[in-house]
Formats: sequence, C-alpha cells, structure tokens
Amino acid sequence: MTTPPSAQTRAATPAPRLSVIVPCYNERDNVAEMVRRLSAALTGIAWEVVFVDDDSPDGTAAIARAIAAIDPRVRCLRRIGRRGLASAVIEGVLSSCAAIVAVIDGDLQHDETRLPDMLALLDQGGVDVVVASRFAAGGDAAGLADAKRLRISNAGIKIAQIVLGQKLSDPMSGYFMVQRELFEDIAPRMTGQGFKILLDMLLSAPNRLRVQEIGARFRPREAGESKLSPLVMVQFASLLVDKLLGGRIPPRFLAFAMVGAVGLVVHLAALKLAGSAGFGFDTAQTLATLVAMIANFQLNNRLTYRDQRLRGPALWRGMAVFMLVCGFGAFANIGIARALYHGEHATKLAAGVTGAVIGLVWNYAVSSTLVWGRR
Repeated sequence: MTTPPSAQTRAATPAPRLSVIVPCYNERDNVAEMVRRLSAALTGIAWEVVFVDDDSPDGTAAIARAIAAIDPRVRCLRRIGRRGLASAVIEGVLSSCAAIVAVIDGDLQHDETRLPDMLALLDQGGVDVVVASRFAAGGDAAGLADAKRLRISNAGIKIAQIVLGQKLSDPMSGYFMVQRELFEDIAPRMTGQGFKILLDMLLSAPNRLRVQEIGARFRPREAGESKLSPLVMVQFASLLVDKLLGGRIPPRFLAFAMVGAVGLVVHLAALKLAGSAGFGFDTAQTLATLVAMIANFQLNNRLTYRDQRLRGPALWRGMAVFMLVCGFGAFANIGIARALYHGEHATKLAAGVTGAVIGLVWNYAVSSTLVWGRR
C-alpha cells in the first residue's frame, strides 16, 4: 500500500528541538501568518507549533487543522468546556515533545524573530527561563500605546516585582522559553488560572528560578480584539493572594470573595440612589439587594467562572438559581450572627464577621455546584 504524501512528509520530519505553544481564542486571522513568521524566524531549527484553542467561535481550530494537514510542524489542541490562557499553556506544554518550549501569544504582537536568540541563551546554561521583555534594553512596548492598557500593565509589573523579590523588568510578559522538564516539574504547583502564566510559574517554583531577560518588540495588534481588561487585574490579584497564602485557599474562592466585595459597594451605592429617589428604607434595601445580586452574578460569570461561562437560556436559569442561593445565604448570615451575639454573647463585630464568612462559603460552595457546575 502506498503511503500518503502527508504521512511520508511527517515520517521524514526530524523530531522538534523547540515546541512553540500558542494559546488562542478568536485568532483565526492570525494563525496562517503566525506559521509563516515562525518558519522564517526558525530557519535551521527543528520546531513545532501547538495552537491551543479554547473552542473559538470564529473557527480558529479549523484553520489550524487545515494547515496541520499539509504542514507536519503544526498541531492543534482544541479544548471544549475549558477556558483560560494559563491552563491552555499548561496543556499545550504537556502535549509537546521537544526538550525546550516557548510560549508566545497568538495575536502576532510578540516578536518571533527573538526566538533563536532566546534558544541560544538557554543552550549556554546557567539560566532556567529566558523572558522576552518589552522593557529590557532593545525592547519596545509600542503595542501598549493605549493609555489604559499601559496603566494596567505598569501597575501589575510593580506589584509582581514586590511579590517576586526579583528585579525583572517584565514579570508580566507572556513570551518566554523554558526547559519542558522544568516546566512539567512546576506545573502541579501552578494555579493554572488567569492570564499571567509566567508569574504563576515563577511563584510556584519550589526554588527561585534563574531568569535572563532579552529585549523584544511588542507590536500593535493586527487582527482580532485585545483580551486585556480591568477584570484581568482581579484574576491577577487572586493569583498573588493564592501564592502568598501558600495555596491554602482556592484561587476561584478568592475571586468569588473579591466579587462579593465589589457587590457590597454596588449594594451601598444602589441603596443611596434608591433613598435619594424617595423610596422607603425597606423598598430601597430590597432594590439594592437585587441590583447587587445581579452585579455579583454577572461578574462571577465573566470572571470567577470564565471557563464555565453561562450563555443563552442557561444564563437566565443560572441567575435565578444564584439569587435563590444568595438569598438563603443572606438569611443564614443573619441567623448565625444573631445566634452568636445573643446566645454566645459574642461581640457585634465577631458575630457579624462570622456570619458573613459562613454566608460567603455557603454561596460559593452551592453556586459552584448548582449554578456553574451543571452542564
């Protein structure tokens, strides 16, 4: 039997020395160009690229698979029911076969021509991770020309530098290279949530990693839409808190609690607005509670449970269940606080805090199961 041409080509292709992991969502217009640029940049180096697609509705996976059918260096890993850059990178690395892996965004903003220099630095030894930095000598952050994105990035960098205790110019970079074996050793300790995979890896390593930065251009986006938003900073904050607490509290619970704090602000603002509109306290309190619950649900759906995000009819069913769950949690909060205050003679502060914590844990546990845990 004659072997198909594509199989012959794959059989003759040398094992890759470098695996390039590209997490992507709605990047169909950038896939072919990414392959072309990698091919030009990595001349003389055996490489493969793994596109890890979070079931993009724009057909990103289909484009990647079509290219993979004729180019043995290209593979596509399509994830269904899971979402998030960090977890996509982890799965991509674990599916790769090269001894060295590089992580690069799928939006073409990272300068792929720096890959050979990064590989050379890693080959020299004495370095665990090579980071392509927008702010190191020779780097360029032109792709962050938008003032809001620049403020968010700068704020995150300053906080990350403090927590890491390392003078890295770009600890928030999403473009780096590392030995696959080292990454796999660290992976079980990583949270795998959010967008800052490099920071997650550095904070999760049992020993401080030796990091070498290399300047790289950060280009303006050519196609698709930016995923950066203020919500990313909430995920970033939950990652830092998780690491500071030694992983004792799930990052998703931390994000749920942060959203709850935002809901409290929304509640107070709605209460004041309703009071100013002439409503009595009971009516104003009811309206404020409903507004806060809706706000909490929407934020949790978009942030805390981003990888299980509800849409369509499931969104409305989930909101109804969430409000019932939180309503019961509110009654539990009040009941427990009153019991502690009157029965156990606890202080008002202690009783109130205990009731609030128990209510929060109830809301989180039941919401995770009944609202976002159902398929």
